[in-house]
Amino acid sequence: MSALRPGDITDEMIQAMDAAKRQGLQKDLRALAANIRADAEGRYDSAEPGWRSGVEWTLLWIENTASQLTEGRPDAGAGGRGQGVSPE
Repeated sequence: MSALRPGDITDEMIQAMDAAKRQGLQKDLRALAANIRADAEGRYDSAEPGWRSGVEWTLLWIENTASQLTEGRPDAGAGGRGQGVSPE
């Protein structure tokens, strides 16, 4: 097997790798949201005021972030700024 040289890696290969990373992160974020949702079920009735809205905001933010990962926008992804749902 020969070693790869810098010119052997095409832009398409780099884009495919980035897409795979985004899809993997998207899957992980959605699994996290599902776990949070499952853990929160049944706790709303005894929770302090604001707890439920905090959980719902967090789930919405996670889903919004996960959705942006595959929209193909340059600012989408874990490192993007000013995205998602604002808590204000």
